[in-house]
Amino acid sequence: MPKRLGQHFLQEPWRRRIFEQMSVHGGQFWLEIGAGRGEMTRELVARAGRVVAVEVDPRLVESLRALQRQAPNLEVIAGDVLALDLSAVAGAERLHIYGSIPYYITGPILRHLFAHIHVLADIHLVVQLEVAARLTASAGRRDYGLLSVLTQFYTTPEFLLRIPPGAFRPAPRVASALVRLRPPGKCAQLALSNEADFVAFLARCFEQKRKMLRNNLRGLAGPRAERLLAAAGLPPSVRAEQLTLEQFAALFRLL
Repeated sequence: MPKRLGQHFLQEPWRRRIFEQMSVHGGQFWLEIGAGRGEMTRELVARAGRVVAVEVDPRLVESLRALQRQAPNLEVIAGDVLALDLSAVAGAERLHIYGSIPYYITGPILRHLFAHIHVLADIHLVVQLEVAARLTASAGRRDYGLLSVLTQFYTTPEFLLRIPPGAFRPAPRVASALVRLRPPGKCAQLALSNEADFVAFLARCFEQKRKMLRNNLRGLAGPRAERLLAAAGLPPSVRAEQLTLEQFAALFRLL
């Protein structure tokens, strides 16, 4: 794969170690993001009931098409997963997702997955180690930010496996990790009436992460910002990175 697409190919024994964590079996429907040359696709096809392999590079799609001719349970989709209607692909079933995601597109792919979270059984992603830290970070930690709260709103994230640079060819400069994201997240217990508005509210709160939250809220609440923080039991100097999802939800309801 050309380096411009940010792809590094996973080698053995790491492919086997990842599959040990994923628990793939014949009753499942899997979608692979960025199937590449098909190494992981072959493993999925051998274990899962149905597999959809998505690949954007036309030079790699050809090898996946050759695999498809040998595997009747495989469907190959040539294109960008961000343009794919996952709900239409799933139909009446629930999708299990696997992908090795380049750093520069992690956020957009996660947001796209979360937009279809109602048809997803779970998500297994190989991501840069620092991204894995963000996904699993708790309030008050340095890595905690918008990606953390969105992930934990929609799913329960779990750090499964640290993967060294040497597990890939060509080797990246940084370590990676396998994470599992299982719906539902805290959205179920928070029971907000308008999730889309809440997600937009979270984005506004983290707009300038290092500034005090009251500054970010002034665009929504004007001079009431400090009074809203006080009503939610929060000090005027609080920053977004210090709030739990429950505290964000309480503040949102006050607005």
